[in-house]
Amino acid sequence: MTKEPTATGDQRRSQLLRGVLDLCLLSLIAERPRYGFEFAEALAAGGLELVSDGSIYPLLARMERAGLVTSYRAPSPNGGAPRKYYRLTEAGHNELARGRADWTAFAGPVGRILAAAATTPPTGETTA
Repeated sequence: MTKEPTATGDQRRSQLLRGVLDLCLLSLIAERPRYGFEFAEALAAGGLELVSDGSIYPLLARMERAGLVTSYRAPSPNGGAPRKYYRLTEAGHNELARGRADWTAFAGPVGRILAAAATTPPTGETTA
C-alpha cells in the first residue's frame, strides 16, 4: 500500500474546507440573505480566502436542489443586473444545526489530539 505525499499547507486547507464549505455557506446565509459575490467576500474576511467562485456557485446550486436554500432575484443597488439572493429554508436551518453539532463533535477530539501531540516529547522510536 502506498501513501500519498504529505499535503502542503494550502492543499491540506483546501481538503479540510471541502468538507465544511456547505456549512460555512449555510451559516453565512443564516445571518442574512446573500448574493454570490458576498459569499466570497465574507469567507475571505473570515480567513478562508482559498475559496473561489468556482466552488461557491455549484455548491449553492446543489443546496438549492436539495431544498436547503431558496433563491430570489432583487434589483442591484447600482442599477446593474438583478442579483440572485439565497435564504435558508427550514430544512437548511435543520441541516446547519446538525452540521454545527457534527463539527463540534469532530473538531474537539481532533484539536485535543493535535494539542497533546504537540506537547508530548518524541519517544525516539523510528518506523520503517
